[in-house]
Amino acid sequence: MSLLENYDALLLDLDGTVWEGGRAIPSAVDVINSCGLGAMYITNNASRAPELVAEKLQGIGLNASPQQVLTSAQAAVTLAADKLKTGAKVLVVGADSFRELARAAGFEVVTSAEDNPAAVLQGFDPSVDWAMLTEAALAIRNGAQFIASNLDTSLPTERGLAVGNGSLVAAVTSATGVRPISAGKPECAMFLQAAELIGSKRPLAVGDRLDTDIAGGNAAAMDTFHVLTGVSGAMDLIEAPQGLRPDYIGANMSDLSLSSEQLRPGAQGGFTARIDGYDLLLERGDEGATPIQALRTVLEVVWAMPEPPRYIHPRSDVAEQATKAWQ
Repeated sequence: MSLLENYDALLLDLDGTVWEGGRAIPSAVDVINSCGLGAMYITNNASRAPELVAEKLQGIGLNASPQQVLTSAQAAVTLAADKLKTGAKVLVVGADSFRELARAAGFEVVTSAEDNPAAVLQGFDPSVDWAMLTEAALAIRNGAQFIASNLDTSLPTERGLAVGNGSLVAAVTSATGVRPISAGKPECAMFLQAAELIGSKRPLAVGDRLDTDIAGGNAAAMDTFHVLTGVSGAMDLIEAPQGLRPDYIGANMSDLSLSSEQLRPGAQGGFTARIDGYDLLLERGDEGATPIQALRTVLEVVWAMPEPPRYIHPRSDVAEQATKAWQ
């Protein structure tokens, strides 16, 4: 039985899961279109309005509406609305669409610390520069609350990992000594809100990043599926603490067609794993066994250890080839 038969909706990350720099990741579109489940797209990228995100999703072949998109900018504005009075002044560091969301929520958007904003809302946008970060720092030093859309330090692109909002937020924190409240993943609010918007009682959270997608889904008490198409790779999984461990691991979205037993950590592909002191030995392996099968075999043992192993030693040709593919 396919894993998908256990759920009524998919809560999907975008960067590194559905697309990479706007280019569809192989198999993702076909799986989403054919799975028969409703989808909500949850993204920590605050640089695009929901309408534009939906348009881009349509451009890669997905039948997505703006109502199926939840961005960290939307989450930040919702958080600000809970903390500030209607009509309060806010300084938005980020995209124009972020400012429009703030205006639509009833805030007065300002551009200078001299306007004495009640809060600074910071989200990723390629246009963010020294001048914007400086206005944010000055406003925060003058007492403005600091709310970040998300704290992802990097952003997957077709060229590799680019600077993310968390890295830009860190500059403001360094200048002010003030850490922001974060609205986006891994906070569970985005996941709970997304499930409510789509009317899901049993969603599956899908993502490529352990410290946001998986941590957030786990915090929301949802089952989580990790794909190895983005930021967090095999070694990240091996070293992951309890709260960042997914229920299921797939090479990509097409593995959603497998059963829950195949996708959970456990011995498979003819591999065996055992502890040898501080190390772990990966042995055997059927001809044609895959690196992801070796990884799931290892994870069952590693996650039962009090600390990650010092080394993982492949003890067969098949095991050696599998571990080389993890790099």
